[in-house]
Amino acid sequence: MREGDKTGWVDPDGPMGDAGATMPGELRVPRADLASHIESLPGPRSITAIVGAPGSGKSRLANEIAQALNARRAGSAMVVPMDGFHFDDDILTARGLRQTKGAPDTFDVAGLLALIKRLKSIEPETAIPVFDRQLELSRAGAAIVPATVRHILLEGNYLLLARDPWRQLAQEFDLSIRLNVAESDLRDRLTRRWQQLQIAPEEITRRVEQNDLPNGRLLLTHARAADLVVDEFA
Repeated sequence: MREGDKTGWVDPDGPMGDAGATMPGELRVPRADLASHIESLPGPRSITAIVGAPGSGKSRLANEIAQALNARRAGSAMVVPMDGFHFDDDILTARGLRQTKGAPDTFDVAGLLALIKRLKSIEPETAIPVFDRQLELSRAGAAIVPATVRHILLEGNYLLLARDPWRQLAQEFDLSIRLNVAESDLRDRLTRRWQQLQIAPEEITRRVEQNDLPNGRLLLTHARAADLVVDEFA
């Protein structure tokens, strides 16, 4: 690995950092220590951003941390997925964005920011949207965050993206965690993900190579450094 130009780290084995790229300012930590880092955050409620490329395992990591926190104090943690703010396919089609669904401009960022502010205000209960991958659409009010939840684990690809309007989100987070996964592993995981939906092989290749992986590379060149980084290599 060598230090690249001002766009970030460049790895000769692949643009995702197959040998393990760490952005300046990030601290490598063991996966098992993350719950303790979050539990030590002050205040009646904390919001932790968990970021990574498509297929990196953000949802699995977020749920793993939530289970660890809830084992220590029941009901103290809850996962809130960014994917609930996907624009509907009809909107994407009208805007000519259907083929790039999952890219930064296919999300309702203003809606996501409004939800984060509501979560920080600790309302008696806050309804959140959840994305249904089988139906490929978001279900409004699909889950409820009660006031008793102390730790919000917000997971998504672009939470640290340093582009408008995404850049407005960073100031709302108490902690950020980046999951670092080799591009070769991401390609395998993403291919298996789309295969489970019985999508045609040529369409799977298009989604992975022309959409998912480029979106992941964007995070290495146009995202803020996270506070903590966790390596996960096969």
